Amino acid sequence: MRATERIIVTGSVQGVGFRPFVWRKAHLLALAGEVRNRGDHVEVLATGTEAQRNSLIEALRQGPPHARVETVTRTPDKRIFTGAFTIATSEAGALHSGIVPDLALCPACRADINTPGSRRWRYALTCCTDCGPRFSIVTDFPYDRANTTMAPFTLCAACRAEYENPADRRFHAEPVACPACGPRLYYTGPAQPEEDPLDSATHLLKQGGILAIKGTGGYHLACLATDTAAIATLRARKHRPTKPLAVMVANTDAASAFAAPSAAELLLLQDASAPIVTVRATSALPEGLAPGLDRIGLMLAYTPLHALLLAQVGQPLVMTSGNRSGAPQAIDDETALHDLAGIADGWLYHDRRIARRLDDSVRAVVAGQATTLRHGRGLAPRRLPLPAGFASLPPVLAMGGDLKAAFCLMQDGQALLSHHLGDLHAEGVENTARQALADYRSLFGLTPAFIAVDAHPDYVSHRLGATLSQQRALPLHPIWHHHAHIAACMAEHGLGPDTPPVIGLALDGTGLGPDGTAWGCEALVCDYRTAHHAGRLAHVPLPGGDRAAREPWRMLLAHLDTALGPDATTRAVAQGLLPALHNRPLHALRAMIRTGLNAPPCSSAGRLFDAMAALLDIAPERLSHEGEAAMRLETLARQNTHMRPDSLLPDMRFALARTPDGLWELNPAPLWKAALTAKERGIAASTIAAGFHAALAEGLADLVVKLLPEPADTQEPLSALPGFTRAALRTVVLGGGVMANDVLVSALVTRLEAMSLRVLRPAFAPPGDGGLALGQAVVTAARARMETI
Repeated sequence: MRATERIIVTGSVQGVGFRPFVWRKAHLLALAGEVRNRGDHVEVLATGTEAQRNSLIEALRQGPPHARVETVTRTPDKRIFTGAFTIATSEAGALHSGIVPDLALCPACRADINTPGSRRWRYALTCCTDCGPRFSIVTDFPYDRANTTMAPFTLCAACRAEYENPADRRFHAEPVACPACGPRLYYTGPAQPEEDPLDSATHLLKQGGILAIKGTGGYHLACLATDTAAIATLRARKHRPTKPLAVMVANTDAASAFAAPSAAELLLLQDASAPIVTVRATSALPEGLAPGLDRIGLMLAYTPLHALLLAQVGQPLVMTSGNRSGAPQAIDDETALHDLAGIADGWLYHDRRIARRLDDSVRAVVAGQATTLRHGRGLAPRRLPLPAGFASLPPVLAMGGDLKAAFCLMQDGQALLSHHLGDLHAEGVENTARQALADYRSLFGLTPAFIAVDAHPDYVSHRLGATLSQQRALPLHPIWHHHAHIAACMAEHGLGPDTPPVIGLALDGTGLGPDGTAWGCEALVCDYRTAHHAGRLAHVPLPGGDRAAREPWRMLLAHLDTALGPDATTRAVAQGLLPALHNRPLHALRAMIRTGLNAPPCSSAGRLFDAMAALLDIAPERLSHEGEAAMRLETLARQNTHMRPDSLLPDMRFALARTPDGLWELNPAPLWKAALTAKERGIAASTIAAGFHAALAEGLADLVVKLLPEPADTQEPLSALPGFTRAALRTVVLGGGVMANDVLVSALVTRLEAMSLRVLRPAFAPPGDGGLALGQAVVTAARARMETI
């Protein structure tokens, strides 16, 4: 018997050819009816037999390749459709994040641009429903051409025919265009008269020049990745002395020829998000791309423009953010031509406007797990379905942190993490964040009931949130930094608001703790609502305050003096064991430490890594970018050839003891004594670096053991978390930027899993401050839920 059902599909279902997909399936099944976008969902009205409708439902649950179907619901409908199945006009509606991220060039479009005789041969803005710009061009919803930056380009007859043909892969591909009707390519800079823009750019690059090139989410600065002189010129002009430079290659064959990606990393490189993926470097590329490191950031050509340029140049290209050092990436042509003058020698661009700045996403395989390090182009905007219990909670806007800034919109059981915004203290980034916030609120229609911020009152993000709170008379919820790190990871792994407590290990640079000190290596026993401080790295002073985070030698002095005493440190300097402290103002720094003036206490893992890198003479006098010393230390540890560094360094460990206030504290004094002795004995620096990572993993695992219940006390109540007993503590959650360190995390996870513990690590959201907003949002929502129960 023929009947009609109304089928509602939610998820990321706009901009991925979902309606043509439904149309084709309906025609194959001989169904009548229609499909349309309704803003926050796709509606299907299908008339046919029960078997036909069931087959359609199964197909809808799978969806086309780049869709992410979250729910498919079906209800009877009294209407009966006859005739052919049709695609109806879209309607606007309340929207969360139906639009998908920008998609990398697909094989079919790659064939189009490389096939002489094709209408799109060598056309640099070719796309279809399976690839091309999405979030970077949308200006409003629903996702139709009129609501994108392609609106000014009227379709020619041939493109119109493709656009209106449901059987064509360009059916309702909103950015569809061709050389006759679409955006055009331009070149500004040294060129021969009448020369093709691609040819001019190719000639410039082959001559060792610096090219500004317009990508999907902003401009890049490019040069030959094999040209050491060009790399040095780019670094000098951009004032970027050592920060790693990403490299773009044409395909996976080139990736394997110029680097050594693993099988898992190759899969990430080929993902439709086309992220930068950190892979093992080889001698095929200059060391100047990532000085002092054994890994480089690699990405595949993800637009037709990049693919055509790389094919003509025939070599990999550096692709670094197109901006002055510290400023936001240029996205409009006028700004790029003005701001990049003096850095770029030529500009290759087109007249399709970029609606919003989207930095390249960065991903890595950390201890065997794909991990997002920067959430940007190709990944944003992604919704994270939250666990049951969050759906009925009031909407929250969480402001995140200041470094690697990103905010989060949470409503209806979904969390929408913004793209990476940058460092809010850098030039122009605070204004960029304000614009992005207005952009998201306009697109996704969020009216928050609560504003969540980092608890540090001096954070720019805190100030922005407080201002919004006052302007809209909304409650402001300050969330402690390290609790947010752990909560973010809990949320993405599906732990509900009433989940039993977990043990959280949060390791990062610094974040304000409830006791007013700078935290950075903390053990928490927590759920979403409450975090009990259970352990930490022993305090050391930060001589010079913020300067200590930029000058690793300061932290080396602080750690050695704290662990061994000033006399032992002075003797080691005199013996030439500590070149990092040679000719330093040690007396002045010790006066700071002694008086406590501008030398606040901290328990930072990041500063511990800095100090060890300084001991091993691999840290620069002044860091040029965040994490520089720690990444060099990780690289050095991977060079270790001794299978068991701990057997050479049996005393390289942390002491673990309980403080008078009940905290389990990791004291690195034995570690520093053993490391200095090993250096004096001439043991390889790589072995000491590997021993350091092993010792920290062992110390953290030992700390976790102290928090686990003994057989006799499994029913002992947790005083900090009423309603739970110690038996609940079987899950360990990792968070904070240090948890991107593959050497440390691999060792730590191995030890924890050997104890039959469940270990959760960040994957969707970055482990560092780029994921803070997600944690702030779910903590605030869970607390609001508790208040309403």
